[in-house]
Amino acid sequence: MKSKLLTLILVCTLSSTIGLKAQELNQRKQLFDFGWKFYLGDEPKAGTNNFDDKAWRTLDLPHDWSIEGVVNPKNPTGNDGGYFPAGIGWYRKNFIVPSGWKGHRISIYFEGVYMNSEVFINGKSLGIHPYGYTSFFYDLTQYINYDKENSLSVRVDNSKQKNCRWYSGSGIYRHVWMLVTAPVHIANWGIAVTTPNVSAEKATVQVKTLLKNETNQPQNMVIETQIFDAKANKIGLKQRKVALLANSEKEISQTIPVSNPLLWTPQTPYLYQAMVQVLKGKKVIDLNNTNFGIRSIKFSAENGFQLNGKTVKMNGGCVHHDNGCLGAAAFDRAEERRVELLKAAGFNALRLSHNPPSEAFLSACDRLGMLVIDEAFDGWKEQKTPFDYASIFKDWWQKDVESMVLRDRNHPSIIMWSIGNEIIERAKPEAVETSKMLANYVRKMDSTRPITLAVNKSGKNWAIFDTLMAVYEVSGYNYELHRATADHERVPSRIMVQTESVANATFSSWKLVRDYPYIIGDFVWTAMDYLGESGIGRYYYSGEVPGESWDKNPLFPWHGAYCGNIDLMGWRKPISHYRNMLYTHTEKLYMAVREPNPEPFEIKETSYASWPSWENWSWPAYEGKDIKVEVFSTYPKVRLYLNKKLVDEKQTTEKQEFKALFTVPYASGELKAIGVENEKEVETTTFQTAGDAAQIKLVADRTEISATGQDLSFVAIQITDKNGILQPNANNRLQFKLEGEGIIAGADNANLKDIDKYVTTSRKAWNGRALVVIKSTKNAGDIKLTVSSKGLSDAIIKIKSKKQPLN
Repeated sequence: MKSKLLTLILVCTLSSTIGLKAQELNQRKQLFDFGWKFYLGDEPKAGTNNFDDKAWRTLDLPHDWSIEGVVNPKNPTGNDGGYFPAGIGWYRKNFIVPSGWKGHRISIYFEGVYMNSEVFINGKSLGIHPYGYTSFFYDLTQYINYDKENSLSVRVDNSKQKNCRWYSGSGIYRHVWMLVTAPVHIANWGIAVTTPNVSAEKATVQVKTLLKNETNQPQNMVIETQIFDAKANKIGLKQRKVALLANSEKEISQTIPVSNPLLWTPQTPYLYQAMVQVLKGKKVIDLNNTNFGIRSIKFSAENGFQLNGKTVKMNGGCVHHDNGCLGAAAFDRAEERRVELLKAAGFNALRLSHNPPSEAFLSACDRLGMLVIDEAFDGWKEQKTPFDYASIFKDWWQKDVESMVLRDRNHPSIIMWSIGNEIIERAKPEAVETSKMLANYVRKMDSTRPITLAVNKSGKNWAIFDTLMAVYEVSGYNYELHRATADHERVPSRIMVQTESVANATFSSWKLVRDYPYIIGDFVWTAMDYLGESGIGRYYYSGEVPGESWDKNPLFPWHGAYCGNIDLMGWRKPISHYRNMLYTHTEKLYMAVREPNPEPFEIKETSYASWPSWENWSWPAYEGKDIKVEVFSTYPKVRLYLNKKLVDEKQTTEKQEFKALFTVPYASGELKAIGVENEKEVETTTFQTAGDAAQIKLVADRTEISATGQDLSFVAIQITDKNGILQPNANNRLQFKLEGEGIIAGADNANLKDIDKYVTTSRKAWNGRALVVIKSTKNAGDIKLTVSSKGLSDAIIKIKSKKQPLN
């Protein structure tokens, strides 16, 4: 029945009349995420045509089976992979292709499968794609049975461990699309848009289109390119006649002027659209489009990074690809929300470490205004883990670099390419040759952006890397920015960016970025917490296992990295507010309370850690004992009051690194910090001691979502006292019940020592907080979430899921 329904939809879409551009685009690229069968385990015959998969689980994509499993120290992913399960899994989908598609080219596009995927169509293997982070296509045309059932099978093998230094997830974790084109068509990733000349009065938009003729006859076509503004007004048009030989391809370049362009910046992320049509006579043979921004980028040691002629300092953060309790599953809304959170925290740049991201993530960066360093892979020829990229580098580097650059080159957010991170062989002469090979290949596809490589120290002789860094337009420093001034004296033309830094170096790094034009930015490790690389950024108590994550001590139950400025639920840690004050000045006052040592034990910090500090004045076990209160402020002075009595006044100038630390004997009540300027109390922040836990508070980031089967609502949960004040010591077990047109996609509490499952209907609160993620079905209707806990009244929130009108 499902196959028949799919047939009807496809026939209806294909036969729609040419004229409505959205319909034409929909018929060319169709989402193929729904109604898959899944089996966790290996089944050698699952790739055959008539395999019986009725007993398999039915699910929709994106899907990550690792996040559904149990965190266990026996899992072979180990500390690097967060102790999550991996293994082998199979996906299958049956579909009917209408006879009306005969004569068309039919292909399947996978945005990302982790990893070692082998794809079968009707029992025929189409190939293996080893790397789990790059996108790829297969042509299905010659294997399709028209008006009959076809089977698409995908074997995913993540069993060879370890293959990654962080949580990878497992499965078809990004979108899958079916592409249907005429035999004369625009190539996959075949549109390249650049803006070679940009001013406030006029811009030049250059559109290069790769046109393919997959027929045995010469073809005469017309390429028509139109430029639209954000309001769908046509503002430019060019046509060009093209003669194509049989079974050939040709790149066509068109230049279109745009008057008074609205320039793309992080503050004004204005997007245009290029629509390219292939015409035979008056008939549209193919049509595709791409968004782009009009902006200029320039890099120099004298002026740093200039965007549209203005110097921009990058307040950057490194991010991995997981979405917390959703694992690696790249739902569009989850990707967008991450960018929203990072933008709200003051970041204006992200380094996508250490792999290309989802298309949805980059689109969100374009839309919301975020600068991006797009990175290809973590290593080259020498391994960091037994089955990492080194095992496939020789055969796959070119295909994977090509996938990244061709797919991503039209995103205005991307201002730099990175082709590696902390390469093991970086100190060897052959690393320079590999660098040249990689960099030259990137430049062949895109000469408009600089290239970098993230380099960390190797022994005492840092200058040994001068030859390596000379390959790149921008030199990436991992934790080595303190060498910048000496390096500038030795190599004055070098442009530097700190591609990784630790949180406790935030002030010193910021000062170097501010003071020296040749230092263009700092990217903290990391902007957000992430799964895997277990224990980086952790604090611990004396008596617990000591040491760093790389010491290879068993740190379980730690199964993630706590070094982020933002935690897995989206809560901004104190260091996030401090960093934002330094770079953006949108915050001027912030207060947090340092967690006191739990006598007789002591809190210990690891290299990437910050002392655990909380927005909390509820410490009943410490009555009368000294507690430290830290205040960040860009006011000249701050005053601290406890229960309306002045505790102390301290300076918070640059000399004090805009920080003040107060020691306060704990007493319940009101703790207040006030920023002081010209002896006037200007701004106030206050904590109030919470009473006993009395109620549950629910707040959804969106109370109306789309009935697409993939839209999400993130529901924040707080346990409060009777007055609505967060009770930060509450760790209640919470139960989740969902009714209506939605499912629970995941639940979290940001505690990376809590090994409860992430796909669950129950989770403990941590520091009084938790999170539930609701995913829509494809049916419109109401969704009701009820959260309950023993001794507390139930809390209910309602969300509407609506069908969206067709464009």
